[in-house]
Amino acid sequence: MQDSLLRTARAALVPVAACAVALGGLTAWTASGAAGRPASVTVEDARVLVPFGADDTAAFFRLRNAGDTDDELVGVDVPSARGAMLSRTVVKNGAGTMRMVHSAPVPAHGTLEMSPHELDVMVSGPPRLRVGDRLPFVLRFRESGEVRGEAVVVRPGN
Repeated sequence: MQDSLLRTARAALVPVAACAVALGGLTAWTASGAAGRPASVTVEDARVLVPFGADDTAAFFRLRNAGDTDDELVGVDVPSARGAMLSRTVVKNGAGTMRMVHSAPVPAHGTLEMSPHELDVMVSGPPRLRVGDRLPFVLRFRESGEVRGEAVVVRPGN
């Protein structure tokens, strides 16, 4: 009986030791930073154009991802406006049109630069805005979650 108990203990020791070695290796790998950092997006240079009257307007952001993983902008909300959506300017035969975009990539260690000539946020039914005002917004990312901020109201061309 004691022989049987000893064989069982030895048989159990092998997988337990293998798990301990694997766990130790993973811990060392993570602690050294080799496992990488998750996506971490910050917003810089947030601007919104002063609307003409009650017209819709556009907002632009510089999105910087300091993480080791790509991320994706999947939505935007401007709580004080009727609505907001990602849009892209498409020029065909010399004429520009706006097209809704469902998402936009933000590469690891990279930047997504929005502009009036490419990707922007179309803000529908904005509140009354004057140059210098700040407009709160919420950007939603697949990995980074929600990022809140404020865009400063500027004149077109700034």
